[in-house]
Amino acid sequence: MNAITHIQNAIDELDAEVKELLFDWSVPLNEKDNIMLPKLQIKKVLLQTLEDLTYLKENPPTPNQACGISKYRED
Repeated sequence: MNAITHIQNAIDELDAEVKELLFDWSVPLNEKDNIMLPKLQIKKVLLQTLEDLTYLKENPPTPNQACGISKYRED
């Protein structure tokens, strides 16, 4: 699946941005928090999407059947 590759690349880019921000000593801590929060929220959504797509790739639904992804999730 091409989407899985793109999502993984986006996660890797977000990780790099967060890491770069953490090591930037010119940015005050409270400003780092304000910048990082949305990035970490986006990462959480991307990780869940990646898990869902991986599950569907490994367990494709039969025709005319709901995918059942909500049954597989723990939260």
